[in-house]
Amino acid sequence: MPYLAMFQLKSNPSDKEEREAQSQLTKSDEIQRLVAQARSSFNSKDYGTAAAELDTVIETCVWDVTSREMRAECFIQMGEMGKAISDLKAASKLKSDNTQAFYKLSTIYYNLGDHEMSLNEVRECLKLDPDHKQCYGHYKQVKKLNKQIQSAEELIQEQRYEDAVSKYEAVMKTEPNVQHFSHLAKERICHALAQGQHASKAISVCSEVLKSDPQNVNVLKDRAEAYVQEEQYEEAIKDYESAAQHSENDRQIKEGLERAQRLLKQSQKRDYYKILGVKRTAQKKEIIKAYRKLAQQWHPDNFQDPEEKKKAEKKFIDIAQAKEVLTDPEMRTKFDHGEDPMDPESQQGHRHHHFNEGFHSFQGFNPFGSGPFNFKFNFN
Repeated sequence: MPYLAMFQLKSNPSDKEEREAQSQLTKSDEIQRLVAQARSSFNSKDYGTAAAELDTVIETCVWDVTSREMRAECFIQMGEMGKAISDLKAASKLKSDNTQAFYKLSTIYYNLGDHEMSLNEVRECLKLDPDHKQCYGHYKQVKKLNKQIQSAEELIQEQRYEDAVSKYEAVMKTEPNVQHFSHLAKERICHALAQGQHASKAISVCSEVLKSDPQNVNVLKDRAEAYVQEEQYEEAIKDYESAAQHSENDRQIKEGLERAQRLLKQSQKRDYYKILGVKRTAQKKEIIKAYRKLAQQWHPDNFQDPEEKKKAEKKFIDIAQAKEVLTDPEMRTKFDHGEDPMDPESQQGHRHHHFNEGFHSFQGFNPFGSGPFNFKFNFN
């Protein structure tokens, strides 16, 4: 029996040595009984009892690989993967050619969503036996998945967000059965869509992730950003506040929340994008085109009634201000962060812009080109 190997026979033992030997033999009998009981419990699928019985065995026989492997299997069946990993790591060291321990470690890490650790362990198996059928098949799967995930993350770093989305969709096809990888893929798709300004799709994917993981701070931040893009500022504020509850010292959350609050306040006042009827993502060319069309429509010379002319003058000034802010990178950035460059209160003592002086400040200003502007149009 393996448990008797620790005892060494000696002729003419002393009384003390004899008592010690008898004690060890009794303990050996007890260990063998516990091993038999543990195996019986294991076969009956009473994994909790089997693990408890094996605890006692391993306390005495710390080098016994068989008991550790059986206890690891108990832990796997009980869903206690951390304890299973600990026993299997010990077993892989205690037995020099333990390919099965490395294979089990790799599959556990894989099912936990840790593709990198899974790849490391299965490589150890193949070092011992390059032709190991289970390990080689598993290695090909893990290597493919690992490569796809790394590639997707590189695409995100390169700001190639649409390509990153496609790559993470491929991840879900490569491994549709492990929830951790599907969850990771959707979380990163949510991020890529939000960063790529596909706000509506981002909100949909992020919301799906949050159904199963409502405290996911990264997804809450990404959905909040998407809500900002959709000008749903109150929803963005809710997400940032929820994220802050789970990550109090995150500066990105603090800055995002403050920005969303400023934009909400701003949206209740003057919105230069709405004045010109363009999206927040509009390019300079689109902004100038919209401006010229509206400036032509609302030019005061088009109105004869004094009240209508007064209204048109105000509208015309708003249109010109919107164009100035949105075509100036510095002013547009300020506005996008919730600060109105044309509002003296918002500027907190900064210079007052000439647009606040009224319609007459436009004398000599031509919104359609250079040179003096006398407010006369000839339409073909």
